[in-house]
Amino acid sequence: MSAAVAAPTSVRRSRRSGSGGTQRAVLGLAGVVCLVLAIEILPRAEVVDPRFMPPFSEICVALVERLGTSEFWLALWDTITTWAIGLTIAMVAGIVLGILIGSITLLREATASTIEFLRPIPSVALIPVAVLLFGTDREGTLLLVVYASFWQVLIQVLYGVQDVDPVARDTARTYRFSTWTQARTVIWPTALPYVVTGFRLAATVALILTVTGELLISTPGLGNILGVAQSSGAVASMYALVIVIGLLGVVVNLATRALERRILRWHPSVRRETAS
Repeated sequence: MSAAVAAPTSVRRSRRSGSGGTQRAVLGLAGVVCLVLAIEILPRAEVVDPRFMPPFSEICVALVERLGTSEFWLALWDTITTWAIGLTIAMVAGIVLGILIGSITLLREATASTIEFLRPIPSVALIPVAVLLFGTDREGTLLLVVYASFWQVLIQVLYGVQDVDPVARDTARTYRFSTWTQARTVIWPTALPYVVTGFRLAATVALILTVTGELLISTPGLGNILGVAQSSGAVASMYALVIVIGLLGVVVNLATRALERRILRWHPSVRRETAS
């Protein structure tokens, strides 16, 4: 009897979650349509100056023209390459140093004030340093990307290491586990959700700083040709590049969330999110 009652309940729950997901998708699509219509109508009605905000149809024409040039695809590749390299360096450095600093109490206390001093410094404040050291080469933008993304990962890993069960840690020491074994079997499983969260945050920050560096330092990438379009008065082309960068950000966010759900499919928070 209980099984007969439970089955319809689960079916109703799945139907509710499915309808809720459909409703969110419809509302999100409606919001995008309204935004597109506003961008199309307001310049034509001269509510806003078409010189500074062209209609959406003109932006689409400029976007199609950009997609037909090799310059655009080379710039997109440069942006993705810089983003990936910077994010990889930040992830490796943040994980290694986070586990090392978090595992040693003396080291954690000795570096706490330094971390809290360096972490709030805006990455754009390092642009003069990047230009002095690397000029307009890719390394200048990489400096900004790594610096900004590194703190996102390091702080999350430190929280993860501090969240390790003291009983499990003491048990591993009692059984004389090696440092590598303790890190692999005790620290890493607890810190993994924090690492994935740091990765998701760092991926977004890395993309923002990649475009910022390309725009301000003139390193190769989408930000660079965006700045060129703005300075040359190609307003429609500039907005087309803004749309591309925005879509790239959406792709990065969706990809990192999908990776997070896949890696942490065993975690209660992910199971609750999937069920809802």
